Amino acid sequence: MELNLIKVYDTTLLSSSKVYQINGTLSRYFGDEGTIKHPQFLFLPLPNQKKKASFRLNRNKLMTRCYEVEGMVYEKPAVQDNSQQLQLL
Repeated sequence: MELNLIKVYDTTLLSSSKVYQINGTLSRYFGDEGTIKHPQFLFLPLPNQKKKASFRLNRNKLMTRCYEVEGMVYEKPAVQDNSQQLQLL
């Protein structure tokens, strides 16, 4: 499967529903923090990725390492019915 990667040049276009590839890890944008002069952008790896912990990128690292995966969309997992777990108790 070949991924079409689009370089991220504008931080205002980051979206939590899009999938990004950063250093070979598929991730989703979680939010930003820091100051106006020194913003930090938070990312969470998608399930089944080698990297498990969330990570931060500053603006310069984001511009050089972050690519949007064209056509991939992150959908939150559906809420599962817990009735099976309750039956086991």
